[in-house]
Order: sequence, then structure tokens, then C-alpha cells
Amino acid sequence: MNALFLAFEGGEGVGKSTQIWALANWLSESGHTVRMTFEPGDTPLGSEIRRLVLDPASPPVSVRAETLLYAVDRAHHVDTMIRPALEAGEIVLTDRYLDSTLAYQGVGRSVQGAREITEWAAGGVLPTLTVLLDLDPVVGLARAKSRSTPDRLEADSLEFHRSVRQAFLDLAAADPGRYLVIDATEPPDLIAAKVRDAVTPLL
Repeated sequence: MNALFLAFEGGEGVGKSTQIWALANWLSESGHTVRMTFEPGDTPLGSEIRRLVLDPASPPVSVRAETLLYAVDRAHHVDTMIRPALEAGEIVLTDRYLDSTLAYQGVGRSVQGAREITEWAAGGVLPTLTVLLDLDPVVGLARAKSRSTPDRLEADSLEFHRSVRQAFLDLAAADPGRYLVIDATEPPDLIAAKVRDAVTPLL
């Protein structure tokens, strides 16, 4: 079986985790070996980085330092989890990847050099397909806040989250062959079916 790398992206509360689980279950039932992962934080080092950048109780970091910390998490994530899984022929599903840095830090935080930093950290490992779940930030933030206390990014301004949403859409428009953009207000089952239809030809 051929390895496959799929990323799920979008703003807060768009339903990435729900769709990753749905796709993983379908792929597993079809006989594929699936590795589910996320950024930041799905390694011991990444867990510490997640606390530093997202926990409101942690001392604030500068926007450049924040970008570099995300890059450290990604480089370690790629080298210790994603690349080995792909080399073993697994299908890797990640909740957030490099597009999140480009949208949140590159556009939302206006960090110069964010693209170069995050592409270097990815080490040439790029998703075959990126599923972008698109949702009005007003709706998404309300969903996120209903589940847990807002983290540092979720607590940022509505203007910030609107700029992040537009950044994701601009990334998808610039490379339509690598993105599947789905309206995240649609029923979860319908979204899952659209994701399966897009993934099936890649298997």
C-alpha cells in the first residue's frame, strides 16, 4: 500500500478532529494502516512547546519567537513521527500542518519570513491533499469556547481570526490542486462523504 499524507486545516471550531476520526475509521475499515497526529504537541517536546505558545498561564512570547517555536515543533514532528510513518507505508492524517503557520503567523501575526521558516522545518514533507474546512470565525469561535477555556490563539481578536480565515482561502486559491475546500456549516456526515470522495482516487 502506498503512503499518503493528508492535512486538515481551518480556523477554530471548524470540526477538524471530527473529520479526521471519521476518515481514519473509514480507512482502517478498508485495511489501511492510519497514523493520526496533530500540531503543535504530539511529541514530548511538542507538548512543552504547545504549553509555551498556547497556555494563557505561560509567559507571553514575541511573535517571532512564537513562529520559531512552531517551526521547532514541526521539524521534530516530521523527523520523529510523520516521515517514519510515511516510509513505513502508513497513511498520515494531521490536524494542522504548515498552512496553519502561514495563516496564523505569516498573515495573522504579519511575521516576515514565516513561509521560509516553516517550509524549512517541514523538510520537503508536504501533504498530498489538504482539506480546508471553512467557517465564519464568529461561529467557529463560539463552538470552540463552548467546549473549553480559550487558549492564547482562540482569545485573540475577531479581526485576527478573520485575517487567518482569508489567508487559508488565499492559500487554497493559489494551489487548487492540493486543496479541498469544504463549507464547515454542512452536516458532518456530508463533509465526511466529500472527504472520502476526494481521498479515494489517491489510494
